[in-house]
Parts: sequence; C-alpha cells; structure tokens
Amino acid sequence: MTEIKIIGFIGLGVMGHAIAENLLADGYDLYVYNRTASKADDLVANGANLAATPKAVAEASELIITMVGYPTDVKAVYFDKSTGIFSGLSAGKLVVDMTTSTPTLAKEIAEKASELGALALDAPVSGGDIGAKNRTLTIMTGGDRLAYDRLVDIFSKIGKKSQYFGAAGSGQHVKMANQIGIAGTMTALSELLVYAKAAGLPLDDVIETLSAGGANTWSLTNYGPRILKADYSPGFFVKHFIKDLKIALEESEKMGLTLPATQGALSLYEQLADKGYEDAGTQSLIKLWWS
Repeated sequence: MTEIKIIGFIGLGVMGHAIAENLLADGYDLYVYNRTASKADDLVANGANLAATPKAVAEASELIITMVGYPTDVKAVYFDKSTGIFSGLSAGKLVVDMTTSTPTLAKEIAEKASELGALALDAPVSGGDIGAKNRTLTIMTGGDRLAYDRLVDIFSKIGKKSQYFGAAGSGQHVKMANQIGIAGTMTALSELLVYAKAAGLPLDDVIETLSAGGANTWSLTNYGPRILKADYSPGFFVKHFIKDLKIALEESEKMGLTLPATQGALSLYEQLADKGYEDAGTQSLIKLWWS
C-alpha cells in the first residue's frame, strides 16, 4: 500500500485545529475546510491549502478527516449533493469521522463509502484541547479493519492510544461509554470542590492530595486547577457535552437501559446552558454553585 501523503481536514474547532496543525508540522500536504474560513488563516500561512467545499477536500486528498460539531453537521459535510465529501470521493480513498456522533450515522457513512469503493472509520476521540495539542488523545475506532490498519501510524501522531473495536458504529459506542464516565467525574469534581470550599479547606492542597489517591481522575487533575484560576475556556464545550449525553441516553434506551446518574448529569448541564454557559468549557459546571 502506498504511504498517505495528502490529508484533508474538515472542522477547525478547538480540537480539530490543533490536530490539523500537528499534521501540517509532520510534513503532510494538508487541505483544510471550515465554515468560518478565517479559522484556517494561520494554517494557510504555514503551508496548508484552503478548500472552498468539503467536496474539494475529498477530490484533492487521499485521506479525509472530519471533526465537526453535531450529527447534523456530519450529515451535511458528507451527504450534501453539491458540496459534500461523497460528491467528490473516489475509489481507494479513506474517510475518518472524528466527530462524536451517532452509531447510526457512522453506519450510513460506511455504507455510502463502500458503494464508492472507499473505506470509512468512525473514530471519535477523548482528551480535549490539551490532548489534541499534545498528541495524547485516545482514539476509539469502528468500521473497516483495513482502513484502521492503514491509519495506525497516522493515529499514533494524533494520540497516545488507538483501538479498533469492530464494525461501523463501534467507535461511537465506545465514545458514549467514555462520555458516561466523564459525566460522573465532572459532577464528582464539582461537588467535591463545593464541599471542600464550604469546609474552609485550601482547595489547591485538596486537589493535590486527592490526585494522589483513590479519588484521582483526569477531570480532577486537568480541570480542577482551571477552576481555581477561574478559567472556564472550552477544552470541550458545554453544548457539545449536552449533545453527547443525549446521544448516550438515546442509545441506552434502545438497549433497554436506564442510566440515572447520566440523566442527572445531563440535567445539570442543561441547567448550566440555561444560565448562558453553553459556549463555556465543561468545567464551568461549578458555576451552578459558585458565582
């Protein structure tokens, strides 16, 4: 198999931009597209090619990676008849959707790609803005095994861990399990800080001590210090986390499951969004207690 040299990247949000920047630094010929084209200015200044449409990205690239906001955005990027990826995709190419989306849509993308002679993966990630910048993301993949095997080396340049889980949609199911776990750690982080503050404890010492024990989580060590600095900038948007938790609960219902803790977390984040924090980072959950 020939080495992939030309990569297309669609979606230059907080995480997507960092991944694209790293791939450009690695020497790949990079084609980029974003609805707000100005978000690509620095990438273009450093050698990336700005495409006018997702179709143009697909036509120019051997591998097309997407990381957009919502399943509706994913559907438009891939299936729009005049500007979508599939209108410009040809046989032998690979598409990888890194958006946290639905397993059903992942299957639709895989089926359409197969019809065109292309290979597809759903490969959502975990690790936030820090992981994207530092190449320490965890990548959860489903879809065509041959596509995964071809992309292992590229995934190793994006994250510290990638794993193949099976047929199309499997990666999205793993990401839902991840988001269920994150929901628990974020509510725990918020409530332990609320409790510790009310008890008059030094919060930085609390975080340092608990990070060395059984209460340690990624949320505690990464988001705890941000909260103490009143840094609520988005490593991951509240509005996107709400989207993810809704998908997780919808998929759970299809499987006959009830997840009360996840339902509770969704309710808290919806309250937070109602207070105007939908574009803040998930660590802003503490704002339900602290002004």
